[in-house]
Amino acid sequence: MASHRKLRAAAVVCAVAVLTGPAPVAAWAATGGAPAAAPTAVAPSPDPFAGLTADQIGDRAVTATQSATSLRMTGRLVTGGQPLDIDFAVDDHDECTGTMRVGGGTAELRKLDGITYLKGDGAFWRTSMTSQGMPPAQIDATIELVKGRWLKITPGQQGSADLGGVCDLKGLLADLGKGGAERQGLTRGPDAVVGGTPVATLVKKNPGGGTTTVSVSREGRPYILKTVKTGGAEPGTLVLSAYDQPVKVVVPPASETVDLAKLGQGGTSA
Repeated sequence: MASHRKLRAAAVVCAVAVLTGPAPVAAWAATGGAPAAAPTAVAPSPDPFAGLTADQIGDRAVTATQSATSLRMTGRLVTGGQPLDIDFAVDDHDECTGTMRVGGGTAELRKLDGITYLKGDGAFWRTSMTSQGMPPAQIDATIELVKGRWLKITPGQQGSADLGGVCDLKGLLADLGKGGAERQGLTRGPDAVVGGTPVATLVKKNPGGGTTTVSVSREGRPYILKTVKTGGAEPGTLVLSAYDQPVKVVVPPASETVDLAKLGQGGTSA
């Protein structure tokens, strides 16, 4: 019933194999959709990447980012001509909490102990179910059942794998190691600042058009802090932050949940 293809798109953003080539990442502000501002110039300081090529810096960034135990990702991409915004905190225990916005609707997603909880507003559910080809009457009835409630999805139920994939940090970061060939041919741009942290800027001209810019922390571990893709059919931005910080997931009260398995039976309780 939920648009698992739309939610799968969220996983694609999370997986954004920064430096892996065609994954959509680009010049939109994560929260407002405005064009990304130009990087802030910074004064010269000791360069932790002195003597390294841009490709070597990219390799170090991928290795460091894959070692993260948790992180927060915020961003927007355009897929199928429609903007998709995400804001998720994810850890390496397959736990996550966050929000997504698509088609004028908003949904919250939480996962803890293998159980996924999804709560959307009417616009989110209508957009999602319409994209699945559900009849209008069935959409109206389903929205009424889930209105103001969290949809509870247990392992093995339809959609659990797609939704859970958004929270699979290890799986998402594993994709960063793929596409090593696409990480070649990078150039280093001017150093800048992302979220108050000095960064090295790596630039890649995409074969299909447009440019991907990757910001790598120059302080501490060389984590990837931001990717921006301008031009092309699917521009977007992904910001990674809160590395290795605890992710707190709150389980919704049972009185506010409806089990996916019970919807077809007309049930409205967990």
